[in-house]
Amino acid sequence: MRFISELHEGEKLSGIYLCKHKQAAVTKNGKSYENVILQDKTGTIDAKIWEPNSLGIDEFDALDYIDVVGDVTSFQGNLQVSIKRVRKASEGEYEPGNYLPVSNKDIETMYQELLGMINQIKNPYFHQLLLAFFKEDAGFVKTFKGNSAAKSVHHGFIGGLLEHTVSVANLCLYYCGTYSILNKDLLITAALLHDIGKTKELSAFPMNDYTDDGQLLGHIMIGAEMIHDKAKEIPGFPYKLESELKHCILAHHGELEYGSPKKPALAEAVALNMADNTDAKMETLTEIFAAAPNQKEWLGYNRLFESNFRKSSCE
Repeated sequence: MRFISELHEGEKLSGIYLCKHKQAAVTKNGKSYENVILQDKTGTIDAKIWEPNSLGIDEFDALDYIDVVGDVTSFQGNLQVSIKRVRKASEGEYEPGNYLPVSNKDIETMYQELLGMINQIKNPYFHQLLLAFFKEDAGFVKTFKGNSAAKSVHHGFIGGLLEHTVSVANLCLYYCGTYSILNKDLLITAALLHDIGKTKELSAFPMNDYTDDGQLLGHIMIGAEMIHDKAKEIPGFPYKLESELKHCILAHHGELEYGSPKKPALAEAVALNMADNTDAKMETLTEIFAAAPNQKEWLGYNRLFESNFRKSSCE
C-alpha cells in the first residue's frame, strides 16, 4: 500500500485504508455523493464518492477497512481522493498497525520519564495524588498511554497525550530552574495533570472523536473534576492546595476565548499556559513540515497561526 503521506496529485490510489468517517451529502445541483475520510498511520485524506450507486461501489461503514481505487486530485490546496471503486476488506487482508497513528517515541520510555518526574515532587499530598493517578489506577494508566492529545491540530496519535504531557512538564522544569518565584511542586504536578481530562474527552482509537462529556464539558472541566474526586480519597488533602492546583488546570489555555474558565492568577498558571502553548504550536509546525518533507517553498496559509509558512533555508 501507499501511505497517505506519500501521495501526490495526479497519482492513482489503490490499497486498503481505514474509513475514519463517512457521510452522505448533496451538491448544489441536488446530486448525491458521499464524503469519506481515509486514514493510515501517517495521517488522513479527504475523499469523495461522486457516483455512490455506480458499479464497483460496495457497501461499507465508518471504521471499516476498505479496499479503494481512485484518483488523487487537489482541491483548494489540499489533496483529495476521487473514489472509483471500493469494497469492504476482510480480516487478514490488512495489518491494523498500519492504520493507527502512533508516536515515534517509545511509549514506555516516556512513561518512565513521567514517573521520574513524580519522584521529584516533595509535597506529600501532591505526590500521593500523582501516584493515585499514574501508579495505582490501572484503567487510567492504560487509557492515558493510548490516548491522543487532540482530535486534530497536534499530537493526534496514540501516545500523543503522554508525549505532550512529558514535553510540557520538561518545559516547566526549565522554568522552575530559571525563575525562583515558581513553586516547583505545584507547577510540575499541574503540568502532569493538566490534560488528564482528555482521557474522557476523546474516545479511543480508531475513533479518536469527542465523547458526549467532551462536547458538553470539555477536558479542562473534566480534569478539574477528576482531581477533586481523587483528592477527596487522600486523608487531610489541604483545600488550599487543591484549589491552587485546580486553578492551574482551569486557566491553562490562558484566555476565556480559548476555552479556559479562568484566566491565570498564579505565576504557576502563567507558566503552565506558556508551556502548553509552546509545545502545542511547535508540534503543530513539526507535523506540518513532516507532511511536506521535500517542500522548500511556502506551504500555504495556516488558520491556527494566521500565517503562511516555509522551512528555513539553513542546512
